[in-house]
Amino acid sequence: MNTMLPTRRLGRTGIYLTRVGFGAWAIGGGGWAYAWGNQDDAASVAAIRHAAESGINWIDTAAVYGLGHSEEVVAAALAGLPETDRPYVFTKGGLVWDPADRSAAPQRVGAPTSLRTEVEGSLRRLRVERIDLYQMHWPAEDGTPLEEYWQVFTDLKREGKIRAAGLSNHGILQLEAAEEIGTVDAIQPPFNLIHRDAAEDVLPWAREHEAGVIVYSPMASGLLTGAFTAARAARLEPGDWRAGHPDFTQPAVPANLALAEALRPVAERHGVTPAAVAVAWTLAFPGVTGAIVGARTPGQVDGWLPAATLELKDDDLSGIAAAIRATAAGSGPVSPPPAIR
Repeated sequence: MNTMLPTRRLGRTGIYLTRVGFGAWAIGGGGWAYAWGNQDDAASVAAIRHAAESGINWIDTAAVYGLGHSEEVVAAALAGLPETDRPYVFTKGGLVWDPADRSAAPQRVGAPTSLRTEVEGSLRRLRVERIDLYQMHWPAEDGTPLEEYWQVFTDLKREGKIRAAGLSNHGILQLEAAEEIGTVDAIQPPFNLIHRDAAEDVLPWAREHEAGVIVYSPMASGLLTGAFTAARAARLEPGDWRAGHPDFTQPAVPANLALAEALRPVAERHGVTPAAVAVAWTLAFPGVTGAIVGARTPGQVDGWLPAATLELKDDDLSGIAAAIRATAAGSGPVSPPPAIR
C-alpha cells in the first residue's frame, strides 16, 4: 500500500491532490447517451476502494455519468471509510437528462434554479453535506449567460454547499469572464498525447491566474493504454460511445495506435505500462495539478498508478515528441515548454 504519494495544491484552495485521481465516467454503467457499456458495480466499488487504499486522494465524477448512477456507486464505495482515509469527491452539473428517454443526449443547462436542483441531487446521491469541487460540465446552451451561471457557483461556495468551484470544457474567453465574477478554483480540459491543444491556451491561462488544472482523458479513452488494437476498436459494442468516434475509426486510428506503440520503449525504461507514460506526459506540463484516470477494475488502477510518481526525463519527452511528429497523430504542442520544464 502506497499512502504517501506526492501532492500538488489545487489552485489557491487548501486542497492538495495526488497527481492522479480516479475518473468515474465509465462506472456509470450502460443505457445512456455517452455510456461505456454495462458495468459491474461490485468491480467498480472494488476499483475505487483499491485506488483509495493505494493513496489516491480524489475522485472525479458527474451527475450525468449513468444519469446519477456513478455518484451512487462512488457513495457506496466510500461508505464506512474513516474520515481521514476518505478521498475528496469532485462532481459536475449543468447537464440535464430526460428520465423518460435515457438514450437522449443531455441538455446543457445553466439556469440558476436548475443548477441549484442539481447540486442538491448530487449531495443526496453522494451522501455528503458538502461537495469538495463542483464544476460546470459544459458551457450552457439554454441561453443563460456565463456570468449568471458562474454567480450560482460562487454563491454555492459562499453558502458552504461546495468547497471549490470549477469550469470544465470552457475556453479562455469564458474563463476570463468567470474570473471577473468569482475565483475559478479549477479548470478541467481534455488533454492527452492526441488532443494537445489545451497546452496552447488553457494551461498558460491557468498558470497566469493560479487556477488548478485537472486534465481528463489523459489516456485518450483507452487508445494510449498499450492494450488497444485496431481490431478491438472495430469491435466496440454499439452501447459504447467510442464506437464510431473519429479517434477510434479511420483515418485517425492507425496514427493514434502507432503513437501508443511508440510509448512502449519509454515504459520499458521506467518499468511501467504505456498507460502510465501517457498519463505522466500530461503531468509534465507546467500548470497541470493532476490527471483524471478512469478504471473499472482494481487491475486497471494498478496499470496507471505509477504515473502518480513517474517523472519523465528530457530524453523521454524528446523521444515522445519525435513520435508525435512521425505519426502525425492529433494536434497541439508536442512537448512541454523547455524554458520552464
